[in-house]
Amino acid sequence: MQDTFTTIAVFQYTSEAEIIKGRLEAEGISVFLLDNHTINTNPIVSNAIGGVKLKVLSGQEKEAKEILNSISTYSMDNVAQVIKCPNCHKTQIELFSTIKDFKSFMTFLGDFILGKSPFHTRYNYRCEACQTEFPTE
Repeated sequence: MQDTFTTIAVFQYTSEAEIIKGRLEAEGISVFLLDNHTINTNPIVSNAIGGVKLKVLSGQEKEAKEILNSISTYSMDNVAQVIKCPNCHKTQIELFSTIKDFKSFMTFLGDFILGKSPFHTRYNYRCEACQTEFPTE
């Protein structure tokens, strides 16, 4: 059973998976990425095929998950400082994309119809603790 791979994480883009792969390999974990070349060729199909699968040897699954859980998924600013919520001052902040106005929706729709990439979206931060949304500036 040692030489079978188990999926421990799924990422939308290869770049995210490569960062985690590098961290796990630095810790001596054998890592394999699945569907990364397909998504690199056409990123739009990522959701359709289930994203980039990060797989590790079954015997190293527990150790890999511990390392994965130790990595912070919250947002940081340009000088590697954790971003704090302006309302409750907690650090459970995530970056998300949103289409909130008519102009951004029409741009998204036009790009989608014309097959252009990347799509125009707006990005904001959201606090998981109090659900406050604030701009990325």
